[in-house]
Amino acid sequence: MSKTKPEPATAGIESKQTTVGSVFVSNYPPYSTWNDDAVLDVHQALGEQPHPDASLGLYLHIPFCRKRCKFCYFRVYTDKNSSEIDTYLNALAKEVELYSKQPAILGRPLRFVYFGGGTPSYISVNHLTALVERIKKVMPWDAAEEVAFECEPGTLTQKKLVAIKGIGVTRLSLGVENLNDEILAENGRAHLSKEVYRIDPWIKELAFDQVNIDLISGMIGETWESWRDTVQKTIELDPDSITVYQLELPFNTVYSKDILGGDALPVADWKLKREWHQYAFEQFEQAGYAQSSAYTVLKKDKPCKFVYRDAVWQGSDMIGTGVASFSHLSGIHFQNAPSWGDYLSNLEEDKLPVYRALKPTDAEKLTREMILQLKLGKINPSYFKAKFDADILTHYSDAYQKLQNDGMLRVIADSDEIQLTQHGLLQVDSLLPNFYAPEYQNTRYT
Repeated sequence: MSKTKPEPATAGIESKQTTVGSVFVSNYPPYSTWNDDAVLDVHQALGEQPHPDASLGLYLHIPFCRKRCKFCYFRVYTDKNSSEIDTYLNALAKEVELYSKQPAILGRPLRFVYFGGGTPSYISVNHLTALVERIKKVMPWDAAEEVAFECEPGTLTQKKLVAIKGIGVTRLSLGVENLNDEILAENGRAHLSKEVYRIDPWIKELAFDQVNIDLISGMIGETWESWRDTVQKTIELDPDSITVYQLELPFNTVYSKDILGGDALPVADWKLKREWHQYAFEQFEQAGYAQSSAYTVLKKDKPCKFVYRDAVWQGSDMIGTGVASFSHLSGIHFQNAPSWGDYLSNLEEDKLPVYRALKPTDAEKLTREMILQLKLGKINPSYFKAKFDADILTHYSDAYQKLQNDGMLRVIADSDEIQLTQHGLLQVDSLLPNFYAPEYQNTRYT
C-alpha cells in the first residue's frame, strides 16, 4: 500500500468512518517488514539454550469452520472433509514433535496452551483426543497455568464439552459475538442464539475454571436497541469474563472485498462503536465486573487470569503451530507457511514450516512490550527500567506529552504509573503508532 493511504495500525488514523485496513495492533514491528532472510535466525535460536527466565507457551491452530464469517481475517477453511482434517492434525502433531526435540524447547515446561482458530471445537471428539494424546507425549501440559480453548457454540455437544474438559482446558472461550439472530445471520455467523442457550447448562455443570464470552460491537445491522439487548443477555448468562472487540475491516475479509468492489455497506462509524463499547463496559461494571484491559472485563468476586494474553504481551516464548501461525522465541518473531499445501509439504519432509521472520532490535523489543501492555490501561515505567534499562517517559517523551495533552492518558509520576483515560482506552489501537519508529509509520501493517 502506498504511503498516501496508510493503515490505522501504523498511522494512528483518527478516521470517523470504518474504512478498510487493519486497526487492531497485535505485534511490532509491523508484519509487512518480516522476511525470509531472518528464517536462519530462527533455526539458530532453536539450536541454542533459551533465556533461563523465559516462560514457554504453545499455540495450536485449528483452522476449520462451518462457515466463514464476513468479517473474519484469519486463515480458516470451510471445505475440508474428515480425511483432510485428519491429515492436517497429523501434521500439526508432527510439528509439535519436531519442536520438542529442539535444544531451545527440549524439556521446558509449558506455562500455557492455547487452542485457537478457526474453530477448535469444530473437530470431532476422536480427532481431538488423538491429537492431544500425541502432543502430550512430547509436550505435556498437566502443570500449565492455563489451557484455553476457543469454541463456536453450534459445534458443541455435551460429549464434546466433556472431552474438552478432559484434556485439561481451564479457560473456555465462546465466540458468541451477538445474541440477535438477524445480526448473526447477516454477518455470516454459523450459529444462532438458541445454540448458546442449549450449551449453557452443560458448561455450567462441568464447572470450567473460567468461561469467557466474546462480543463484537458494530456488527452489520447493529442498533442501540439490539446492542442493549445483547449486553443484558450476556450479563444474564453470567460468564466469568467478557471480551468486547470493535468491528474492523482488514483487507482479506468478505466485507472488505465488497467495499473495495464498490458496494456500500451500513458499517457503524468509530464514534458509535466506541459508544456501544463504553455502554457495555458500564453495564458490566454495574453487574459486578471490573475492567482488565481495553477489551476485557473480569468478575470482581472470582479470581480470573488471562495467562496467554499477559505472557505474549510480556515477551514470553511461544511456539505457534499450524498453518500461518505466529511464534516468538528468544526475541525472534516468525510465522509458518500461510498456505495449506506449503505447510503440509514441509512437514511431510520432516521440516519445520517456518516462512518468514524478524529479529527485532532491543529498541524494537521495548516498543513492542510497551505498546501492547498499554492495552491493559496502565503500565509502570519502573517495569521497563528494570527489564530494558530504559526510561520510557524520556525515550518517548513527545508521544506521551501529545497523548496527555489530547486527554488520552495521565502520567502519575509520584505513583510510578501511566494510566489511559477511558477515552484513550476505547481507541487505544489508534494511539499506538505514536510510539513507532519513523520507518514503521504509514506502512502496510500485514
